[in-house]
Amino acid sequence: MVKTRRKREVQASVKDERLIQKRRDQIINGAVALIKEKGYHRMTTREIARASGFSIGTLYEYIRTKEDVLYLVCDRIYDQVSDRLQIIIDTELGSIEGVRHAIAHFFRVMDEMQDEVLIMYQELKSLTKDALAYVLEKELLLVELFRKMLERCVENKELKLNEAQIKMAAHNIYVQGQMWGFRRWVLGKMYTLEEYIELQTSFFLEGLQVEKSNQLN
Repeated sequence: MVKTRRKREVQASVKDERLIQKRRDQIINGAVALIKEKGYHRMTTREIARASGFSIGTLYEYIRTKEDVLYLVCDRIYDQVSDRLQIIIDTELGSIEGVRHAIAHFFRVMDEMQDEVLIMYQELKSLTKDALAYVLEKELLLVELFRKMLERCVENKELKLNEAQIKMAAHNIYVQGQMWGFRRWVLGKMYTLEEYIELQTSFFLEGLQVEKSNQLN
């Protein structure tokens, strides 16, 4: 079980929570567009304000530093991925078919959000130590979804894996999903997304079945 630390507070001088959320959504959207265009280090807070649709003075009513903006961007990206996975992934199902379905859905989410995910990993090093720790723990919560699903497969005797193997398999699913975005420059020339999903799912499930067979012998 992954234990997460308290959410990092980004201070604002405004007290209206709904307005804070609205303005920060605008800030995040503007920042993501700028990071895609020129990178985090080359963009300025003045440019973020302009891309967000308000003045630099207004920007500083909702954040304190440029690093706050990057934290908000990374935090929202993880939340979006998590929300989409939790809607479709049934960690209680515990079947091989459920694993296949979950992998396919996760890979499609990674495809649709590949620009955002790539931005996040390129710029994580610029987060403060406490913000980085919080954001990386949120990633482990995503891996935890796959771990729970595989654990239930073991309970249902669909697979025979020990605890260490379950954890490694869950991380493998997550990494293979990310790989489509990180290496799309070459993989996209070799496979369609659906071909990539089928190949990786086959490799993954066949590997688990071989491991299961070896343990039964």
